[in-house]
Amino acid sequence: MAHVHTPIPALKLNDGNSIPVLGYGTGTAWYKSGDEDKIDRNLVESVKLAIKMEYTHLDGAEVYKTEPELGLAIKESGVSRDKLFVTTKVMRNIADIKGAIKNSLRKLQLEYVDLYLIHSPFFAKSDSELQSAWATMEEVQKAGLAKSIGVSNYLPQHIEATLKTAKVVPACNQIEFHPYLQHSQLVEVHKKHGIATVAYGPLTAVTKAKPGPVDEYMASLAKKYAVSEGEISLRWCIDQDVVAITTSAKDHRLSDYLRATTFKLTPAEIKKIKELGEQKHFRGFWQNKFDKDDRS
Repeated sequence: MAHVHTPIPALKLNDGNSIPVLGYGTGTAWYKSGDEDKIDRNLVESVKLAIKMEYTHLDGAEVYKTEPELGLAIKESGVSRDKLFVTTKVMRNIADIKGAIKNSLRKLQLEYVDLYLIHSPFFAKSDSELQSAWATMEEVQKAGLAKSIGVSNYLPQHIEATLKTAKVVPACNQIEFHPYLQHSQLVEVHKKHGIATVAYGPLTAVTKAKPGPVDEYMASLAKKYAVSEGEISLRWCIDQDVVAITTSAKDHRLSDYLRATTFKLTPAEIKKIKELGEQKHFRGFWQNKFDKDDRS
């Protein structure tokens, strides 16, 4: 049965490339704690299903240990490479970024990724370490191994330090983003430099952080648009030009999430979710790395 939905729209990045605003992530839900060489067939099938449902934006990372599955799924899907937007990230092998991307590409069975990210800034003891890692990312892009390059989990000070010596402005910063973690200061920095905001954990307010001040309002909007609160969360991102990465092992959820492309929230609704969300601060990921009260 063909899935009828509006094709996932794309957002133009500062380097001229386009990124689909809804992505399928192979992170938290699929993270492999064991042996990377042991293929998780469930994940392969899940990614293939996502591709079949026309999720073309696939998000991975070396640290999730899911690159082999992502690569297999892409291969078995039979979908041509140029129709897909594949992201991976470097963290464990940050000291050798060039080696890391070659290793990732080997596991993904690909010649290039569409987006390559530094997974977090916490490896760096100084600004110059951030700057030197970014210079290597620029070389990786120049060599054609990644079409776009960006960062993840960076705060304003990490971005400003990187930009002091950057020849290429990061295409995006992938951060935890939802009504209870809006990063208003950071998002301003993104806007100022033309850096796209990519959200992971976009459903956190309706999955991990209940009860909370947005609950009732989200429920009423879900009713109004005949969708789930999760889809309201995704749309709240998309309507603010924020790319949303979501994940699920459940087919029906994946197909539901696509409904986020079929309606739009009004500016007043976006604002109301923002205002309600600001009444609570909640970070679902990386709590140990960020100050509990870090709201930037």
